[in-house]
Amino acid sequence: MSAAEDRLAALGLSVPEVAKPVAAYVPAVVSGDHVFTSGQLPMKNGELMLTGKVGGEVSPEEAKACAQQCALNAIAAVKSMVGDLDQVAQIVKVVVFVASTPDFTGQPQVANGASELFGEVFGDAGVHARSAVGVPVLPLDSPVEVEIVVRIAS
Repeated sequence: MSAAEDRLAALGLSVPEVAKPVAAYVPAVVSGDHVFTSGQLPMKNGELMLTGKVGGEVSPEEAKACAQQCALNAIAAVKSMVGDLDQVAQIVKVVVFVASTPDFTGQPQVANGASELFGEVFGDAGVHARSAVGVPVLPLDSPVEVEIVVRIAS
């Protein structure tokens, strides 16, 4: 088990199975010394944790938990490409899409669910650039979607 997985275990979490794509794409690809993940939904045990819009049917706290699950799924996608999470040299970029009502402006706080997990799991290597974007709808009516770019050790 990698040091990152040990830190996940200390948080009561583990790397899940790689979520199956909902369309014609793969969960992640490697290009040079980077792994690019596809957008990860908050799938847990093969089902979306929640559906709906943040600021409507989904509370900001629930959405933050969804963002954390998306981050776990992104970690699983990265691990499927590199085998060992200790190969992660840097979480370079995190993009968080939040399906929200027109008046909801807390996308950055929702995105912290992913960002905080990356920091706890990867330490300094988990510090990243980030975008948190409000959108009208996401696939399967998911409240949150996360994609990441990771630099791996050469």
